[in-house]
Amino acid sequence: MIMTDILSIVLGAILLLVGFVGCVVPVLPGVACAYAALWTLYPTPYALTGERLLAGGVVAAVAIVLDYVVPALGAKKFNCSKWGVFGCMVGTLVGLFFVPFGIILGPFLGAIAGELIAGKDVSAAMRGGVGALLGFLVGVVLKFTACALFVWWFVQACCA
Repeated sequence: MIMTDILSIVLGAILLLVGFVGCVVPVLPGVACAYAALWTLYPTPYALTGERLLAGGVVAAVAIVLDYVVPALGAKKFNCSKWGVFGCMVGTLVGLFFVPFGIILGPFLGAIAGELIAGKDVSAAMRGGVGALLGFLVGVVLKFTACALFVWWFVQACCA
C-alpha cells in the first residue's frame, strides 16, 4: 500500500465521521460529506465501480431533498407555523451544547417557543413542537441510513 492510498483512506474516514456528525448538526452537509468519502477511493486500487458511485449520488441527492421536505411535512401535519419550524432549527443548534439530552429537547423546545412567538396557545404550540420534532427525527434517521450505506460501501471497497 502506497502513501497516497493511505491518505485516501484516512481522508475518506474523516469525511465519513463528518457525515455522521452532520446527520444531527444541521449546518454540516453530512450526507454530502459521506458521499464524498466514496470518491476519495476513486483514483486508488480500491476504486468503487461507476455504478456504485452513481447509485451513491442518487441516494445522496434523495436524502438531501428529503431532509428538507420531511421536517416540513411533519410540521405541516401538526399545523406548525414557520416560526415553529424556525424555532426547531434554532433549538437544534442550541441543543448541541447540551449533549445528549439537548439533541432531542432542543428541537422540541425551540419549536414550542417559535409557536408561542407566533401567538399560538400552549396546546397548539405543543402539537407544533411534536410535529417539528418528529419531522426532524425522521430526517436524522434518513440521513443516518444514507451515511451507514456509504460506510458499508467504503469498507467493502477498502477490504476488497
